Amino acid sequence: MNTAEETSSKVREGEYFYLKSLNKPQLEAVKSLSGPLLILAGAGTGKTRVLITRLAHILVTKRALPSEVLAVTFTNKAAMEMKERVEKLIRRSTETMWIGTFHSLCARILRKHAEIVSLKTNFTILDTDDQTRLIKQVMEIKNIDLKRWPPRSMLSIIERWKDRGLSPTDVRDKEIGKFASGKSLTIYESYQQRLITLNAVDFGDLILHCLNIFKKSKDVLFEYQRKFKFILVDEYQDTNIAQSLWLKKIAFGQNNICCVGDDDQSIYAWRGAEVDNILNFEKDFSDARTIRLEENYRSTSHILSSASGLISHNKGRLGKTLWTSIDGGEKINIKSFWNGKDEAVSISEEIVRLQKKKSRLSEISILVRASFQMREFEERFMKMGLPYRVIGGPRFYERMEIRDAIAYFRVIIQSQDDLALERIINVPKRGVGKSTLQILYKHARSQGVCLYEAIQQIISTDELRPSLKNTLEDLLKQFERWRTEINSMEHSEFCAMVLDESGYMEMWQKDKSPDAEGRLENLKELVGAIREFDSLSSFIEHVSLVMENTENAKEDKINIMTLHSAKGLEFDTVFLPCWEEGNFPNQRSLDEGGEKSLEEERRLGYVGITRAKKRVYVSFAVNRFIYNQLVSCIPSRFVSEIPEEHVKEEESLLFDDQEGFSDQEDSFFSQEENFYKKSKIAPINITPGRKFPSSYKHKSKESDFVQEAVKIGEEVFHDKFGYGKIKSMQGNKLEIIFQTGIKKVLKSFIKKR
Repeated sequence: MNTAEETSSKVREGEYFYLKSLNKPQLEAVKSLSGPLLILAGAGTGKTRVLITRLAHILVTKRALPSEVLAVTFTNKAAMEMKERVEKLIRRSTETMWIGTFHSLCARILRKHAEIVSLKTNFTILDTDDQTRLIKQVMEIKNIDLKRWPPRSMLSIIERWKDRGLSPTDVRDKEIGKFASGKSLTIYESYQQRLITLNAVDFGDLILHCLNIFKKSKDVLFEYQRKFKFILVDEYQDTNIAQSLWLKKIAFGQNNICCVGDDDQSIYAWRGAEVDNILNFEKDFSDARTIRLEENYRSTSHILSSASGLISHNKGRLGKTLWTSIDGGEKINIKSFWNGKDEAVSISEEIVRLQKKKSRLSEISILVRASFQMREFEERFMKMGLPYRVIGGPRFYERMEIRDAIAYFRVIIQSQDDLALERIINVPKRGVGKSTLQILYKHARSQGVCLYEAIQQIISTDELRPSLKNTLEDLLKQFERWRTEINSMEHSEFCAMVLDESGYMEMWQKDKSPDAEGRLENLKELVGAIREFDSLSSFIEHVSLVMENTENAKEDKINIMTLHSAKGLEFDTVFLPCWEEGNFPNQRSLDEGGEKSLEEERRLGYVGITRAKKRVYVSFAVNRFIYNQLVSCIPSRFVSEIPEEHVKEEESLLFDDQEGFSDQEDSFFSQEENFYKKSKIAPINITPGRKFPSSYKHKSKESDFVQEAVKIGEEVFHDKFGYGKIKSMQGNKLEIIFQTGIKKVLKSFIKKR
């Protein structure tokens, strides 16, 4: 009997072999094929298997033809995997099944009915760069100041409106805001008109136009409502409002929709995801059922109980309790450290110990809240020769903003560095385009000089227009002045000054795109990293060696990523560092979103813990260098929310003989302790087992240590030079008399006594 006949025989006999490995709730979820169904699937409970088996069961039992099934995923990879696994299970093609991402499925519908929304079927889908250029053109026509109101920021506003299913006619006056002096709605209207003229759409339009098609043509809507007998949706907690509306419109035909998701893993509000979609499922669909998948096949009981204890503090959730038949395992290991360097040293040494016990590095992951927190671990791993990979983004020194900043420093140190100068000559924008660079390089080649010298020579000629000559002359003057000041102040402060005076920091401060905040954090982390070196030159050399060494790592590597990037992954061992108030939960998120953002931050913690199969290490530091300032920290409130019976708190490394500290750090700590004594401020003392109430308000926000009002003659404290008196002030630059002599420093690097 061949495979097809065997399958048909089993179907006739009622022996659905693919159902035998399912537990009771999974089986119920697969066989419940009538009416709306929400499968609330906790982490590691086999939700992908259930979704695929349910889809296979619909086809095998002939409840629907493949063409009558709509299956929605969030990535093309997930769609392809689902299709392949279903075909392998039922031994037949699913070629006619509608399976894909929201955008690919909507594009398919839009191609067929484009004329209803004034498009042609061969419309173009614009990428982000094309969208930004188009929005820039629209804003220029309306005489909008692009420096004050960046096009990418306007594009983000439009994207959020489209995520909510809002066409220009749907945007209310109270939602317009002050961007572009209140002209954001008129820009949106003009942008949409230009898209129609160009016969183009952006990604948000794919769903928005489909909603408008369904609104304008009841016949088209009825066609798809009648067509799809079954709708299956993966990761429903990650849908935005527009996606949810699209699903509802189609599903209300057959009223047979199954959504799989986990409200406790809804962590993408910053890109439009709306957790209320899954929380309100039973309200949105009459007669809806909810089946909970709670048996976890991934983690130990201590890990699951810790995660459940943490997430139970959220009010906005449907509720479930994960459990496992895997006995015990290791308790959650919680450690406190004196500073971030101690934390990185301890974690790297623990990884070495695990490696000696035959743990694979690829089964170990470090999950951080923000990308700038990776830098200290990367430095430590490179020093120890531990190979690692950064998932979801480049390594710290490979990031665009870090390369730009270092390029500025390279030109200051070595004016003949053409590659570095070319990289930043128009960053921020100075009107130096490709044609100007060609003129400069042509002159450099003809005279046998470097690009810097070519600029020096050509600005005295009439080769360039006057405004451009003035711009380049000002830039060279900046570099010359920086070179005279490089030895007159502490090098990390000097670098901060360069990034400030060049306009590079301001460029990212004005940029309202979602990644701008992270880039600013990385730049501030870079300035903090530089202070660990004797000079700027030694730092530049270090970076060059780092970039070279990372190319030679073996395939078995430690994984470093953000908590957001970790969703859907699993590892034997997970390290969760930097669990301090202000870092995690993130203070800016709390300031902007209040309780709702706090709950999403807590869900991030839940996701982090449930990535682990065998062991979890949570850690926090008493002091941490944040934006080049040593800030006293308290543990994250999430630490105290992990049930104590599942926690193993080890002896902390506070004041552990300061082993491994540099002379600069030894000096700093002694000065810092004296500062506390003189000012009668006690640093926070953390002891193992101490818990902090969730009501404790963390105050180490950026505003607490960026600017302070000071005056001439006032005594202040500096991290490196100790106590001194202010001799003179010019803007944010100070001359201070220290015991070691007069130093030039920036105001943001000193503390009032």
